[in-house]
Parts: sequence; C-alpha cells; structure tokens
Amino acid sequence: MSQSAIPRTLKRYVRVRERSERFIEFDFAIENPELFVELIMPPLAFEEFCARNDVIFMSDEQAKAVDTQMEKWRYSVSH
Repeated sequence: MSQSAIPRTLKRYVRVRERSERFIEFDFAIENPELFVELIMPPLAFEEFCARNDVIFMSDEQAKAVDTQMEKWRYSVSH
C-alpha cells in the first residue's frame, strides 16, 4: 500500500467516541484538533489506520478543550 500523502511534520489526532466489538467511531484531525472528520472502522482497520498515520490519541483534557471551543461556536458564547 502507498504511504500517507500527509506530511510527517503535521500532527494527527484521534479521539475515540465509541468502541464496540464490530466498530470504532472516532474523530480524526490533522494539526488542529478542533477541525476533524468523524470516521467509523472495524477494530483491525482502526489499528492499522492509527499506526499508518502515527496518530496522537487525545487526552481527556484535550478533548474537553475541543468541546469547549465547539460550544463557543455553537452558542456564540465568549469565554
């Protein structure tokens, strides 16, 4: 398989939303954890995806910061 087209200098983040035996639902972001796509994959595909992209798994603190930023945009609340 071909290598990722994403330059290695850009950080890649994963935030797992839900995990089951059949699927893992997660957010994937490049460089900015606040801009992400929602993806779903079987566990083995997810593991390969994470390894191939050399992802950083978001901590609970990072996830909370992203959620706070999303709330600001959603409700136009200034903090």
